[in-house]
Amino acid sequence: MSNPNSKYELRGINHLALVCSDMQRTIDFYSGVLGMPLIKTIELPGDLGQHFFFDCGNGNTIAFFWLADSPEAAPGLAAPKGLPDEGELASAVGSMNHVAFAVPPEQFDEYYTRMQAEGIKVSRVLNHDDSSAGVSRHVHPGTFVRSFYFQDPDGVLLEFACWTRTFTEADVSHEPKTAADRRVPTAS
Repeated sequence: MSNPNSKYELRGINHLALVCSDMQRTIDFYSGVLGMPLIKTIELPGDLGQHFFFDCGNGNTIAFFWLADSPEAAPGLAAPKGLPDEGELASAVGSMNHVAFAVPPEQFDEYYTRMQAEGIKVSRVLNHDDSSAGVSRHVHPGTFVRSFYFQDPDGVLLEFACWTRTFTEADVSHEPKTAADRRVPTAS
């Protein structure tokens, strides 16, 4: 899974910063439900808000701003409205669509069951492959990642995912789309 960068020595994601409406509820979900330790809290100057960091493993963190003047959530713009298996994947250009947490393949099915037991609404398990549907009902040699999706209390789309095979040069085979290829909705 290594792709050495010849320009910069990047070591993964230091943190991804999201915005929440209620920091206590965010702590309850990320530390309580997902078990991520809260490792750093910051009060922003001038009563702007707070910035809290959670350890999500292997030196990576996910952070949240609670900002006193944040606009309300905008499902379908800032994030998908629902779960991908419900047909909800679109979010605006420049938005953060979802956060995928790497989980051990041997514990994937157990984690799915545990999330359901926590009362979290989860998508069906998606065995992502290169078929025309993009997913299969069962794991097979063409499956490259298994995942399921769920949302945090503010509607942030999250995913537990595990790679199931090593990529080769054959896995990079599509021509990139351009801005001219977009189907931008028109005002009615």
